[in-house]
Amino acid sequence: MQEQKLQNRDKKYLWHPLTQHKTAAPPLGVVKAKDALFWDEGGNTYIDGIASWYTAMYGHCNEKISTAITNQMKELDFVMFSGFTHRPAIELSEQLMKILPKNQAKIFFNDNGSTAVEAAIKMALQYYYNKQEKRDTLIAFDGGFHGDTFGAMSASGLSSYNGPFEDFLLKVIRIPPPQEDTIDAVLELLDNICKNNSCAAFVFEPLVQGAAGMKFHSAKGLDLLIKKCQELDVLCIADEIMTGFGKTGRTFACDYLEHKPDVLCLSKALTAGMFPLSITTCTQKIFDVFLSDQLAKGFFHAHTYSAHPLGCAAALAGLELLSSDKIVERRKYIEAAHQNFVLRIKHHPKVKNARSLGVILAIDLAIDTGRYGKFRDRLYDFFMDNGVNLRPLGNTIYTLPPYVITKGQLQKIYGAIEDALEVF
Repeated sequence: MQEQKLQNRDKKYLWHPLTQHKTAAPPLGVVKAKDALFWDEGGNTYIDGIASWYTAMYGHCNEKISTAITNQMKELDFVMFSGFTHRPAIELSEQLMKILPKNQAKIFFNDNGSTAVEAAIKMALQYYYNKQEKRDTLIAFDGGFHGDTFGAMSASGLSSYNGPFEDFLLKVIRIPPPQEDTIDAVLELLDNICKNNSCAAFVFEPLVQGAAGMKFHSAKGLDLLIKKCQELDVLCIADEIMTGFGKTGRTFACDYLEHKPDVLCLSKALTAGMFPLSITTCTQKIFDVFLSDQLAKGFFHAHTYSAHPLGCAAALAGLELLSSDKIVERRKYIEAAHQNFVLRIKHHPKVKNARSLGVILAIDLAIDTGRYGKFRDRLYDFFMDNGVNLRPLGNTIYTLPPYVITKGQLQKIYGAIEDALEVF
């Protein structure tokens, strides 16, 4: 059959991420995407309710971004970033500095979210090494997720991803994300950890833990944790890969905080899913410790495609869209619609917890189930059968739609969720 053609060809050679190929259903062959929609090879249409892992926030095949990439490709396609520089990277750094927390001063380019965190952790460890201090411990939240390279994986707390590698990871001590009624206890735990270990950095997802199930925590509590770490000279690394560029209602989740992190990690919506690129930013204080007449004190960390001109062009176009009246208006609409939907369903007997922040909506079902398994797969299939791409995380249904989603499309997502509450 025509609709099986890509699936059959795929099966011969390809190995997909996060997939147990012995039991998983064949991957869906996608042939086209536009705005908040994509189409499979059978002509079926789906609403991309999670913006393809929180990347395509301005919609698929956005003409402004694709035009920027095309124009850049004709002028300068690529040049290595060691010993060279170029206009798109410089302009992107200038534009980012206008919206980043004011303590940020330097930008280091990587190629994906995991490597942005990897660079941040290496910066922190070498920061103390250059100061002739041996610090070997990271602090991270329970249930966090920061990527799949070894440093990023070490900071992550999801055993379903890390299990086979536990004996090879960096030393990490975990603390619970602070809730309004646990702030003092978590602060005391953090203080004890720092006093009894050689801590280099605190790595965290600010306000929302994405892969954990869109779990929210206290902005006040996180602010106090950052303050405590900085008082104890422990660097703070904010992983804004999921939360950045408007998803929490502000440009960055850290904009809700009084005390700003020392390092930020950015990717995903940075290039709107159009090109693999990521950034690690840091303060001048950190950068200065790498300045030396000794060559080895430099940050000898590199990626072949660092600061790729095409990715920088995509990011520049994305920043223009982010601040445009249309996108600001759409973000406000989605935020208000989510809040109204939470009010509508929060007392449903099958809803344990419903919450929203910015364009993020999450619903925990009143059912015990594993992160993966038959129940989760049935939920996923139900949504896809109804033309909505959502990827439940265990018993958590969430949507983080593109900013360009229409009112009708958003209401269809809500309707599919309400139907699921009646079916399951």
